[in-house]
Amino acid sequence: MKQTIAIQGSRGSFHEEAARRHFGKDVRPEECRDFRQLINAVESQRADCGVMAIENSLVGSILKNLSMLRDSKLQVTGEVYMRISQNLMALPGQSLNDLKEVQSHPMALLQSEQFFRKFPAIRLMESYDTAGSAREIARRKLKQTGAIGSIAAANMFGLTVLARGIETDQDNFTRFLVVAPRPQIPEKNQKVKASVAFTALHKPGSLADILNPLSEKGVNLTMLQSLPLPGKSWEYIFHMDMIFPDAEKAKDVIASFGSKLNNVWIMGIYPAAEIT
Repeated sequence: MKQTIAIQGSRGSFHEEAARRHFGKDVRPEECRDFRQLINAVESQRADCGVMAIENSLVGSILKNLSMLRDSKLQVTGEVYMRISQNLMALPGQSLNDLKEVQSHPMALLQSEQFFRKFPAIRLMESYDTAGSAREIARRKLKQTGAIGSIAAANMFGLTVLARGIETDQDNFTRFLVVAPRPQIPEKNQKVKASVAFTALHKPGSLADILNPLSEKGVNLTMLQSLPLPGKSWEYIFHMDMIFPDAEKAKDVIASFGSKLNNVWIMGIYPAAEIT
């Protein structure tokens, strides 16, 4: 049965590609303008699951997405690492010298910032989606206007690629999380990742009391991010990703935190993906 997968943006976006990599080609994308819509689509069961970007190797974590996911009713059930190649595209017949404006998602603009330093006359404009920008150029036949996005988007909307691989660093990976209404049950002895958020006791050394035992137990900590705790000046919520040899080990270590934490959110224990 074909699954409906909520994605941020339009068909032809990197989110759609990540969804197809994880679930296979036979999926039905549910296009969402933003990540709030994506979470709502899965919570309301308009979509079976969602795929949402959470961090990029060049520009870091998407803090708002961490907060929205923590506050949602959803669980992380998987992850996808995908190398992102940004490409500049425009209507057929247009050249790079013709462009006066380039539109794309803020993350794509950030990832391509160095390329456009060579073209200071081009105005960079933020949009809600890479593929959506390409679609609008094709639909409205916008001359002197370019978009940044995937080769798939250029092909889908009949645009010409003016420059390939314009990202600042070729080692440009985005990590996407798969979210669902119910938790994933990993296979026995399967390497897993645990995504946890917590608030520590507000006293000196409280964070070290949590992190030091992880090192002693051989836990691989892959992400630690702090966000302000609403209503508490200079106190923080910490988001942490850890890799374990199996789900039972993950549960045991999380349970051992005990009284060291004020609050804890187990956002998901799920199969750890390889970076390819």
